[in-house]
Amino acid sequence: MITQKMLNFGIVFLVGGGVCALAQLLIIKTKLTPARILIIFMFAGVVLQATGAYQHIYDFAKFGISLPIVGFGAALTKGAIEYTQQYGILGAFAGGLVKTAFGVGLAVVASYLVALLFKPKAKR
Repeated sequence: MITQKMLNFGIVFLVGGGVCALAQLLIIKTKLTPARILIIFMFAGVVLQATGAYQHIYDFAKFGISLPIVGFGAALTKGAIEYTQQYGILGAFAGGLVKTAFGVGLAVVASYLVALLFKPKAKR
């Protein structure tokens, strides 16, 4: 018997995997670099959040859409919109940074710890 929790995990897996599969298809089938695909996906998150569509997708997919880079773009936009409403135009510059600071800080600390644990090697 499938429980609601298992169904939620399946939805998250399928949506997150679909986003990653789309990125992989773009890498394989186009001449776009991974960096450009990253920017396209982040900009998609910005557009989805700005138009209000992101919340509807999030209500269905939860972390399946918020953990890929699409969610980062949406978080930047959400912060910019909220802080602009509270503090005016200067809030647009700070809001995105405030909303994403924890994730960025965690990524920096994790990167540092990985660099301490493993010996990096230059590509040949």
